Amino acid sequence: MANPTVLLETSSGDILIELFQDKAPKTVANFLQYVDDGFYENTIFHRVIPGFMIQGGGLGARMDEKATREAVENEADNGLKNERGAVAMARTRDPHSATAQFFINLVDNDFLDHSRPDLDGWGYCVFGKVTEGMDVVDKIAKVKTKSMGMHENVPVDMVLITGASRFE
Repeated sequence: MANPTVLLETSSGDILIELFQDKAPKTVANFLQYVDDGFYENTIFHRVIPGFMIQGGGLGARMDEKATREAVENEADNGLKNERGAVAMARTRDPHSATAQFFINLVDNDFLDHSRPDLDGWGYCVFGKVTEGMDVVDKIAKVKTKSMGMHENVPVDMVLITGASRFE
């Protein structure tokens, strides 16, 4: 059975993401539930750091945080790496706090990989990879950013996720 694929439609272009259900089953199920619920529609990429990653999927156009479901268990010990094009769950310092926000690695970020099951070593769970649209990701990475309240690296011109759907 082929891995599920999700099409992210953004104001900068389309991004196709293959999901690794066999390596991160709980994370993929969580992400697909948000996709199926239409949760990502009209959220933004609110954190863009060139040479690192772009993050989105949790804030609306007014930088308002959307209500999420319960956090998902961190599956970062699955052997997948935070390399260029890898899609991983964003979280707080608590390793098991990921809900809806995700990020796309712009470069190899091995310091984000799982190294040990403690606070500093859990890492960030990779659950997919960009298969088409890395040029769009790179375009987003080049936008001008600013600080907005407690948020840093916020695009000056909003990068909107207009839709997210399963792609057959």
